[in-house]
Amino acid sequence: MNQPLRDTLKVEAKRAVLVGMLTPGQKLSKEHALDELAGLAETAGCEVVGHLTQTRDHPEPATYLGKGKIEELNQLMQATDAELAIFDNNLSPSQGKNIEATIKSIVIDRSEVILDIFATHARTYEAKLQVELAQLLYMRPRLKRMWTHLERIEGGIGSGRGPGEKQLELDRRMLDKRVSELRRKLESVEKRRERLVASRNEYFTVSLVGYTNAGKSTLMHALTGEDVYIADQLFATLDTKTRKWDIPNWGSILLSDTVGFVRDLPHHLVASFKSTLEEALQADLLLHVVDASNPEAMQHIETVESVLEEIGAGEKQTLLVLNKVDRLPGHQTPGIESDGDGLNSIEENSWYHILRNKHRDAMSVSAVTREGVEQLREKVVSILSKNFHAVEITADIGDGKLTSVLTQLTEVEQTTYTNTNAIYRCRLPQGVIERLQREYKIQVEFLEEFTPSSADAT
Repeated sequence: MNQPLRDTLKVEAKRAVLVGMLTPGQKLSKEHALDELAGLAETAGCEVVGHLTQTRDHPEPATYLGKGKIEELNQLMQATDAELAIFDNNLSPSQGKNIEATIKSIVIDRSEVILDIFATHARTYEAKLQVELAQLLYMRPRLKRMWTHLERIEGGIGSGRGPGEKQLELDRRMLDKRVSELRRKLESVEKRRERLVASRNEYFTVSLVGYTNAGKSTLMHALTGEDVYIADQLFATLDTKTRKWDIPNWGSILLSDTVGFVRDLPHHLVASFKSTLEEALQADLLLHVVDASNPEAMQHIETVESVLEEIGAGEKQTLLVLNKVDRLPGHQTPGIESDGDGLNSIEENSWYHILRNKHRDAMSVSAVTREGVEQLREKVVSILSKNFHAVEITADIGDGKLTSVLTQLTEVEQTTYTNTNAIYRCRLPQGVIERLQREYKIQVEFLEEFTPSSADAT
């Protein structure tokens, strides 16, 4: 292959043609098949100048597309002066090499675009480690075709030739050494994060999860009032952000915003970002945020559920949140005194009603207009308040930390003291009681309700 074709992984400012294949069983419509890839390409800085799709029972082993479509792609590349062909499907190393040889242009696949975006958006030390590890694991089987890409990895792989060694062999050894080094560093970061998450046991924790650009950061701002980075682009934030969510007459919750998911997210990337997703694994409740205005919302829900399953959070208690209802056809933003007329005005045949019929417990909100946000807050409180028990907790009178923890978690109905102990009467959920028993030297006695009004303590 002509080596100068691949002097960098960077796709920014390149003219690109998008290519996709639809196979039987895929749920993507031909009309919207390349919409997400277009969003990824634009986020990476490309100028999209053409689209090409093919419907086949299965990919062609050598060039993915059929012979006629490859020639059509070649002609489209020339007609649009495109420098780059971006495939919505993941290509094998040999397929990428064969396509490049035919069209005489750079070919990258979906995973490379996502990795490029993550590399550009990584800001923290942890995110940079995670992205570099994912890049190296993705590139290792492709070194034969693209070893010059390694020049892009900051602090990464050298490209000199050792005495009597082939460049490929040298690069593989150095890459493996760097991978081992990155894994050791990430293990250290993961342990620190696990300790950090565990140290927050005095609060209920809720994590926002969802497809990228579903509006999670905007919703976090609407719920907490805290400033967070918000941008209308894919993967705007990679690092988990946690803010305190104060709920009047109830208590405080720690609300975390996690990295967004996407269809066919590279496996190495999911594996690398597991430590970042620790917040979701430890959360008391997941808020699965969905862009209800997106025609592919149903597929987005399935993708997120699949990734949650992969990281071990598939059984977590989850509340589906249908966001961006203000963008739905026919929606009318209700006034301050309205009780939801905006939702009632949405066109009956919209996909919103299909979503609502399939997910009847979902909450509908607009993080931008704040429509439904108060109802969402009440629903979260209701879920977290389930399985509460009236208890009497006996602890050492000198344990001031426990007093602080109980104050954060609930309203203490009554406190009495003996010479050696403090006795607290309050209402707590079963999971929190078990957590306190593990972490503090306490005795717990389950009681009947204190008084008829004590139920209001939650």
